[in-house]
Amino acid sequence: MTNKDFFLALDELEQTKHISKEVFLDALTTALVSAYKRNYGESSAIDVRINPEKATIRIYAYKTVAEEVTDPDKEISLEEAREIKPSYQPGDVISREIAPKDFGRIAAQTAKQIINQKLREEENRKTYEEVSDKEDKLSICVIRRVDGNNVYVDMGKVEAVMLPSDQIAGETYTPGEKIKVYVKHVTEGARGPRILVSRSSEQFVRKLFEQEVPEIAAGIVEIKNIVREAGYRTKMSVASSDPQVDPVGACVGTKGVRVNTVISELNGEKIDIIPWCEDSLEYIARSLSPAKVNLVHVDYDKKNAVAIVPDDKLSLAIGRGGQNARLAVRLTGWKIDVKSVTASKDMEEFKGIYNEDGSINEDADLGEEAQE
Repeated sequence: MTNKDFFLALDELEQTKHISKEVFLDALTTALVSAYKRNYGESSAIDVRINPEKATIRIYAYKTVAEEVTDPDKEISLEEAREIKPSYQPGDVISREIAPKDFGRIAAQTAKQIINQKLREEENRKTYEEVSDKEDKLSICVIRRVDGNNVYVDMGKVEAVMLPSDQIAGETYTPGEKIKVYVKHVTEGARGPRILVSRSSEQFVRKLFEQEVPEIAAGIVEIKNIVREAGYRTKMSVASSDPQVDPVGACVGTKGVRVNTVISELNGEKIDIIPWCEDSLEYIARSLSPAKVNLVHVDYDKKNAVAIVPDDKLSLAIGRGGQNARLAVRLTGWKIDVKSVTASKDMEEFKGIYNEDGSINEDADLGEEAQE
């Protein structure tokens, strides 16, 4: 079979798509063997020989000469072989060219399929390489469509999906609208890269602060931990490697400009920025911000803590539906039980700590306790 146009097309693809024609030829060889056997029921071993210089494709069936035949599809007896050629010896390979009249059509169809498949694979590979660089970064996209509960955004050559769990509660998503997202995960798929983006992830907030706060980008201020209930509240603990740089002040910015930019992107979500501290007692107390904590008692072995707050600040410390306390637990890694001053007076571990007026007795033995 001769097809100069096919080989010319391979040369052109090699130049324009930068795909080696050997990639196509290797795949085509395998495909032609399969196509021939499928269409003609040939069970012999098949060899496809492609010669780009002569623009030819030839197909051969071959069998190995054997004294005792164990596989008739791939072996021929010595006696039969010598009927073809008396000089054949065991181990010799006998080949014959096979060229059914209509196999040229089958070969052309197969070649077309192989080229299209390899072009798709190469396009997918290049697209994946481009978008994989965006993983763990922020990206500004255009909402392409909303299908059921999923939101699909345009990332140039490929579409990304924002699943319901990655959406901020209460937000609405309108096709054609620009949106900022965190590129959560990029994986290769049979039909191209699969990209998951998020606006509910803690990493989304982290990247927003990295973008707004130069001290974070420079590594002077470090976000130690960040927890979030998207659409409602975020708690973030920060520390500074430079004693002259206030980590909270850096994140808040002059007149709150930096933190307000982030809050605006989150549609008003509350953000508590807390100075990180190695001292567990103080860190626990700070984690319940914006509530003021009078006292913290801890059990280091069980990693349990009791935080005492003024009676009128109990609801603030716990938060609506327990949200503030729940986030404080996740931020610190401690189990925290929030109690009012009145409730704590009846607790065994706090006896003798309070004066009659409800203030803390400064002479009391606080033990594993810290006073804020």
